[in-house]
Formats: sequence, C-alpha cells, structure tokens
Amino acid sequence: MVTSSDDCAREVLDVVPLIMRTMRVEIRRNRRNDLSVPQFRTLIFLNRNPGAQLSNLADHLGLTPPSASKLIDGLVAKKLVERQLSHVDRRRLTLTLTKTGKILLDVAYRETQTYFTELLAVLSDRDRSNVIESMQILRRVFAGGYVQKRSGGIYAGVGN
Repeated sequence: MVTSSDDCAREVLDVVPLIMRTMRVEIRRNRRNDLSVPQFRTLIFLNRNPGAQLSNLADHLGLTPPSASKLIDGLVAKKLVERQLSHVDRRRLTLTLTKTGKILLDVAYRETQTYFTELLAVLSDRDRSNVIESMQILRRVFAGGYVQKRSGGIYAGVGN
C-alpha cells in the first residue's frame, strides 16, 4: 500500500488534535485545583527545559514577558518554581521546578498516563506496537531528526 505524504499529513492533522484535546482534559482533571492551566503548562515547560529564561517561557505560552513574570510570581509564592541567577550571565535569571513542583507534575503525569493506558488497552498487541512505532517515527520528524524542505529554504524540525 503506497501512501502519499499528503495523505499522511492529513491524518496527522486530523488525529493529533483529538489526542491533544484528550490529554489536555485529563491533565486538567489531574492538576491541583489551585493551579490555573497556564501555571500547569509552565510546570510542564520548566520540567522539559530546566534553567529556562522568562523570555523562553513567555514565547512558549504566547504571553508578554510581564504577564509571564506575574505567572511565575504566583508559582514562586506556591513554592513550585525557583528563580536563580544564571551561572553563565549574572544579569539573567533562570527558572527551575522545585522538588514540590516536580512531585506535583509527576503525580498528574502518572494519572494521565494511567488514563491513556486504559484507553489503549482495547488495542491488539500488534496495533499497540504500530502506535509505538508511529510515535517514534513522528518524534524523529518533529524533534529535528529529518531536514524538512520548505519554500524559501531548508528547515530542521524543532523539538519540545
């Protein structure tokens, strides 16, 4: 069976939003009630990007730096995030999860993974293997393993 890259792209664009919506709903259900969704997304970002700067976080969340700073203030007050002076440039601050922030995130992640485990249990062993293989292929594509040709130049995929 020969499948075009257009067919493949269409399927990814149709299915990924369904997966992401389910993931968002479940993560929201498993987060602490005193955390907003942007605060929870911040914890996820800092877990993946320890030592990130405020500007990185603001870009990721689509916020202005002052809005991101206010968001971080709340997480620092809850002792979930720490601001530290950069070891490279003392004029910059880096952001990291505290032990409490990491534990909170780990619990929500495990509960969400349990939910997905239950959803995927209905698949056959072969189908689960196919899902894993497909996810590994997509990770290589979207995490920069392949160079993608685009109009105006060649771009490498960006991870995260």
